[in-house]
Amino acid sequence: MLIVEVMAIPVRTGFYADDQAAIRAGAQPDGFRYVGKPVTPGFRAIRQPGEAVSVMLLLEDGQVAYGDCACVQYAGVGGREALFDAATAVDLIDRHVSPLLRGAAVGDFRSMAATVDGLLVDGHRLPTAVRYGLTQALLDAVARARGLTMAEVVRDEYRTGIAIEPVPMFVQSGDDRYGNVDKMVLKEADVLPHGLVNQVESKLGSDGEILRQYIAWVRDRILTLRTREDYEPVIHLDVYGTVGLVFGPDVARVAGYLMELEALAAPFRLRVEHVIDAGVRERQIEVSAALRRALVARGSRVQIVVDEWCNTLEDIELFVAAHAADVIHVKTPDLGGVNNTIEALLHVRRAGLAAYCGGTCNETDRSAQVSAHIAMACGAAQILAKPGMGVDEGMMIVGNEMARVAALVEARDRAAVGSATGGPRTASEW
Repeated sequence: MLIVEVMAIPVRTGFYADDQAAIRAGAQPDGFRYVGKPVTPGFRAIRQPGEAVSVMLLLEDGQVAYGDCACVQYAGVGGREALFDAATAVDLIDRHVSPLLRGAAVGDFRSMAATVDGLLVDGHRLPTAVRYGLTQALLDAVARARGLTMAEVVRDEYRTGIAIEPVPMFVQSGDDRYGNVDKMVLKEADVLPHGLVNQVESKLGSDGEILRQYIAWVRDRILTLRTREDYEPVIHLDVYGTVGLVFGPDVARVAGYLMELEALAAPFRLRVEHVIDAGVRERQIEVSAALRRALVARGSRVQIVVDEWCNTLEDIELFVAAHAADVIHVKTPDLGGVNNTIEALLHVRRAGLAAYCGGTCNETDRSAQVSAHIAMACGAAQILAKPGMGVDEGMMIVGNEMARVAALVEARDRAAVGSATGGPRTASEW
């Protein structure tokens, strides 16, 4: 199977790109936008529409494989690359990638992804968002050439030995931190609500009081709205380093506060993401590991989730080696090629930690679908329902893709068993 044409088309993402530094510094909302000037390089405004590029590979049999280039909502912070620009990405792909792939044979995914992910242009690798979309398209091309799902390709090439079945979905609320919780509970989200606790004054409180109240409310809302007692979602909050701003750098104080939140969340399990922002990767590893040890020593079951400063496959390997978290957020667009996402998820799983196949609200339907295949094939502990912040759309896109893939793989396995045990039935035997 040959690739006969490569197309790169600007498209929309499911959300917006936000200047996290400006928001943490106190930028105030005005309707859906934020007032003030951006502070992170590359931003034209504190909130601006997300950009993406859809890469389409026309195969010689007429099939089209595709994937989407997209970057995270909060670009340019936490060790991440600058904001993604679609026009620049299209130019890079047209000039440097299309000539490489046009006329190429579709082989195995791992070698093709490694070539594209490692491609150098003027001595530099392609932007992570570009590598992300290109390798999605390549994974889809291999799957189409073999007549398999992308999940099966990953399972087979990486020899995961993992059953392909849906994994728990983590749903994020955005700024509608109350109304969206009702949606999550009604649809029985596995993990909720994210909470978007990205500002001390309005979402955490000068002594953490706002978050205390919010967790207690989420707990009570689950208990009130659930229709069966065995529905027990995990409460997972992303605090964007704000807890560290109030209680840090004293790890003992931070641990004490998290245990207060744990008590308020009971009887539900609590996960807290990016508790303290230490400013650099090495210090982030030290602080996260120390916090985890402090919680374990006190008998707490709060799970620490790492995100910022844990962006690349190399970063993830270092965090895992240091036992610096209970849950590793494998933030898919930050790793570049999805081959790195696969390696990261499997590495975290082998280490006995929870591998969270995440990403961002600022992705697309296509990157979410590809992520679903990868999460299933790698046995992720949870996957982000993405893109967007509306709950329903992300749960539909990711959940439906996982349901379809699992059913198809099961049917294919049954068919293989049936063909081995008997011949075809004639019309008279139907």
